[in-house]
Amino acid sequence: MRPLISDPYAELGRDYARSRRPDPRVAAAITAALGDARSVVNVGAGAGSYEPEDRDVVAVEPSLRMIAQRPATAAPAVQACAEGLPFADGAFDVALAVLTVHHWTDVTAGLAELRRVSRRQVIVTWDQAVFARFWLVRDYLPEIAEHESRLACLDRVVEELTEAGSAPTVAPLPVPSDCVDGFLGAYWRRPEAYLSERVRAGMSGVALLDQNVVATAVERLRADLADGHWHRHHVGLLGRTELDLGYRLVMT
Repeated sequence: MRPLISDPYAELGRDYARSRRPDPRVAAAITAALGDARSVVNVGAGAGSYEPEDRDVVAVEPSLRMIAQRPATAAPAVQACAEGLPFADGAFDVALAVLTVHHWTDVTAGLAELRRVSRRQVIVTWDQAVFARFWLVRDYLPEIAEHESRLACLDRVVEELTEAGSAPTVAPLPVPSDCVDGFLGAYWRRPEAYLSERVRAGMSGVALLDQNVVATAVERLRADLADGHWHRHHVGLLGRTELDLGYRLVMT
């Protein structure tokens, strides 16, 4: 029996297609990781970001809210969970999973399913220890790190794949200073963006927190921007074009 499909993005994903557009530099790194794969299953596909247009792609997404935001030209989508993929063994060259594993209810089962249906896996996740040093987390919302400590991220993904004999490799995925994909670390050099409720709504790491706590942190950030404290304290970031915030490509 396949797991029941829950939909945490019924609310979280209301404006996802607009706030979470694919960044071309992140896309290039993911495409390079796919190598010579001709067939790809994109698990936890959301609104279709980072699906290559030059391959045969099938998307898997549990949320009907997210599926409804996929453009008409996107790859065909199946409503299903990672833990129960409705495909034959070895049906794809590569299984792709971009910033989704931490949402799965059974990570062991989900990664086993990726291995079952594909000969290789490409997973985007993050190193929690590195991300905890990100100024937004360290100085304003340490609750993000506390929440994420319970999630399955880089260490868990590598452990699961290694125990299954997959010998994964890990590569950094630096975030451009003008990143157009509004994931949590995207605005590291544009702090004013975090003041926007619409921007924050597309970041599950913030949207799932107590919003009273978030509101207090946002007002502190607003004050630090208004009096110049943030810019004085982070002057070393202002000339950077990219930054390693802990996002990682895991490849088998």
